[in-house]
Amino acid sequence: MAMCEHLSQSGDPAARTPEGCEECLAAGGRWVHLRRCLECGHIGCCDSSPGKHATAHFHDTRHPVVQSFERGENWRWCYLDDQMG
Repeated sequence: MAMCEHLSQSGDPAARTPEGCEECLAAGGRWVHLRRCLECGHIGCCDSSPGKHATAHFHDTRHPVVQSFERGENWRWCYLDDQMG
């Protein structure tokens, strides 16, 4: 399967909150793993976290690609095409 256009065209914006999930930090919540939106730099928590803020950000904005924001990981995920890159 060829890489989807969203993954191949994704950007590399700076993290808006490099210290953690934006929404969890604001609400005093917790997260398991972090994801960075490759369109705007939003940092949200993964779907194993109580808030699932990375996926919520996708539903709110339709920004299709996130990248793991965990040390040593560099995989990306396209929500629109359900594809990893």
